[in-house]
Amino acid sequence: MASIKVYGMDGAEQRTVEVSDAVFDAAVNEALVQETVVSLQASRHQGTHKTKVRHEVSGGGAKPFRQKGTGRARQGSSREPQMRGGGAVFGPRPRSYRKKTPTRVKRQAMCCALSERLRQGRLAVLAGMKFDVPKTKPFAAMLGKVLPEGRKTLFITAAPDENVALSSRNIPRVALSTASDVNVLDVLGARRILIQEEALAKLEERLS
Repeated sequence: MASIKVYGMDGAEQRTVEVSDAVFDAAVNEALVQETVVSLQASRHQGTHKTKVRHEVSGGGAKPFRQKGTGRARQGSSREPQMRGGGAVFGPRPRSYRKKTPTRVKRQAMCCALSERLRQGRLAVLAGMKFDVPKTKPFAAMLGKVLPEGRKTLFITAAPDENVALSSRNIPRVALSTASDVNVLDVLGARRILIQEEALAKLEERLS
């Protein structure tokens, strides 16, 4: 079985914990990961863009200029697309960019991403985490001790924790998520991943 190193708040390695091979030792499937990433990015697109077509532009009740004698091409309305201020042709309209992706595909893509981070040595478990009050300095010190290498860090908790959120929000390049909400975009966007020990079981249950 795959195993993950477990660290304490002081950065000392305490033990290793065995985890599911299906979740943390999955073969990389780039097609599944790419499909899931495209779906998530498309779902974030609001699709509220809109241009006015001919019937939505104001004006146009009379000809903009007389039919003959001007040397210009005849025009019947100022709302024509070729006129300045006229309606747009084939402009963007409100639409949904959402793409449907099967749940099993999204789960497998998450397993692929997590497995790759573990093989790279950029994934660890944190035991004994407790913040009674929001404190940024000890949180930053803990991150530096547990996973000193890498840049952007993703911290996965078992449940929403206000003290952890307040402690981490002022630290550059630190993202916070829960085991039930984290997705493949979060994992791929982080160079290192730290999982709260209580969140590990929930993550395995969700992805198994």
